[in-house]
Amino acid sequence: MESAELRRSYDELLAEVEAGGFGEPPPGQLSAEQIIAHLAANDELLSEATEAVLAGSPFAYYDLETIHHPQLDALVAECGGLDGLATLLRATSQKLCALVDRLGPAADTPVDTHLREGFDLLVDEPLPWSRTLDLHTRVHLPKHLAQLRMLRPHPQPA
Repeated sequence: MESAELRRSYDELLAEVEAGGFGEPPPGQLSAEQIIAHLAANDELLSEATEAVLAGSPFAYYDLETIHHPQLDALVAECGGLDGLATLLRATSQKLCALVDRLGPAADTPVDTHLREGFDLLVDEPLPWSRTLDLHTRVHLPKHLAQLRMLRPHPQPA
């Protein structure tokens, strides 16, 4: 797993967050604040799993795709909105990247992984931890980046 690629994905996502200007989500979709809260909470789970891998401890990773809106809303309120959430995401992503930098050969450690990305990806089996991190970098982060971009109002043609 290339931590440089993971850092680039977060840099792109954080630049989008800092650009702001997000509108209301379509019914049933997450707001920009909820998306960022989801990513920060998920970073914490990824960091815990990475710490367990580094310590040689067994660990199971469950993606937070199904986290309930009240938990996200509580995190949004705790952070005070978009700016606080961006600060939190910057901290959680930096911690995760620093842990990934330390993995070395431990990256091949199988971790019982349970994640779902809509209908596109369903994993319910042990995967090398580097593979799970790669899915996070190449599928999960870009999916939420696209969601954020879709929340920005598009100018209507004249």
